[in-house]
Amino acid sequence: MKSTHLSLIAGAAVLAAVTGFATVTAPGAPAETAAKPAALLPVERSSLVCPAPSGSDLAETRYTAFTPAGKGGEAGGVAELKPALPVVDDEDETDPKKAEKAEEAAKKAEKAEEAAKKAKEKAEKPVLAVKEPGKPVTAEADGAGAPALHGTASGGLAPGWTAQQTTEITAGGARGLFGVACTAPDTDFWFPGASTAKSRQDYIHLTNPDDSAAVADIELYGPEGALKSEVGDGITVPARSGVAVLLSTLTPDAVDLLTAHVTTRSGRVGAVVMSAEDGAGGDWITASDGPSGTLVLPGIPADATSVQLVAYAPGEDDADVKVRLVGKNATFSPAGNATLHIKSSMTAAVDLKDITRGEPGSLLLTPVRKERATPIVAALRVVRGKGGKQEVAYIPATAPVGARASVPDNGADDATLSLTAPGAAAEVKVTASAGSEGGEPVVETYTVKAGTTLAVTPKAPNGLKGAYALTVETTSGGPVHAARTLARAKGGVQMFTVQTLPDDRGTVEVPAARQDLSVLDD
Repeated sequence: MKSTHLSLIAGAAVLAAVTGFATVTAPGAPAETAAKPAALLPVERSSLVCPAPSGSDLAETRYTAFTPAGKGGEAGGVAELKPALPVVDDEDETDPKKAEKAEEAAKKAEKAEEAAKKAKEKAEKPVLAVKEPGKPVTAEADGAGAPALHGTASGGLAPGWTAQQTTEITAGGARGLFGVACTAPDTDFWFPGASTAKSRQDYIHLTNPDDSAAVADIELYGPEGALKSEVGDGITVPARSGVAVLLSTLTPDAVDLLTAHVTTRSGRVGAVVMSAEDGAGGDWITASDGPSGTLVLPGIPADATSVQLVAYAPGEDDADVKVRLVGKNATFSPAGNATLHIKSSMTAAVDLKDITRGEPGSLLLTPVRKERATPIVAALRVVRGKGGKQEVAYIPATAPVGARASVPDNGADDATLSLTAPGAAAEVKVTASAGSEGGEPVVETYTVKAGTTLAVTPKAPNGLKGAYALTVETTSGGPVHAARTLARAKGGVQMFTVQTLPDDRGTVEVPAARQDLSVLDD
């Protein structure tokens, strides 16, 4: 049965490359002989989901997908994002007047069947398909009909595959620059900074990439604890479809800043929050990293006029954290807000005002007592401008860049890259890819001093045509946290959106068996 053991080894390697976890130990082998340093291998498959961009007829959306060059696995592969199926609205079926007319009902059923058939055919055609590493691809969609997307990448196009959707709305109550990185489907998400206030319209978008329905629960936590809700449980997300849930319909309580928690009972989803605010535009709120005792929130713009920190402690213990700004030249505690107490299962918010005072910065949260590092989640609500020219964006706590991270959809002069080294100094390599329609890549190297934030305007690719991607790699030193800000001035409003750059998880550790299993018999 030697072939069986060989298949086990090969199967474990594939499992790790796809899922990120596998272990092989020879039967009966001692622990000291079974252990062996794991090998880093490129992932062989990646999944992404993108929410439906907007319900506004004025929306202009650009989707961008990208796989970085280098560190790829096997040659070839596929990386496609396809439209999610629309969720059928059955509201009119309950209208008594229409129900009385059998003929009209039959015609409507026939039209619905035809529409479903066309939607399914459309859903089989990819909106975006990356053809080669190192070159982004784009697609555009206008109006309220732009679809949610889902898809997978395989082979040499899987490691580091990423996508972004950027929507510009220049008028109306939902005006703003809405940018969001498409996310990997998961089962657990935390969203500090969401709201059920009357001045806010916050929708949680749930997108299911799989062939069977997913069932999700949404819990809301305010300053006094859990909010009463009887309709946030058991939300069905049909296969390969998206559902948007208005948070204010889940509870009678109007809360300015709260924390939303999304979990799934079955299946997996991508989850993000679209927030629109009266008089201040809006943006997407992406999930916070953690829960963790130490968090970094990178990329606060130098000209921020208001910064609010929102944090939540999901465990049984209260949390006491130090609040520090990692600035251009040093790390320091803001006057009057050096610490924050967060009660268990309650959301805490603090107004840090114009904390950056003309210089770029990032927020660092650490436990007051190292021996009591209570896990928390956190996000920032950031405002640029004043009065009727305000624009808002959100920055979640994020993991370090690690080996590599990428962010697509940069223009010739609209991007700012923020690099933060909260501990030791670090050196990073930043690659501006070829443009989607032409151009040559450009590579720059930056040193980030210990305890500082460095904000740079990336050099665009030579001869740039279209949009390009930025890839950040940590080459030496301590951890680096990064964020990219896109900014566009429209009608006197400094519209902006911020995306963080956590490690792209383009490689996984595959444990190797020290003992040669090929010589073992059953």
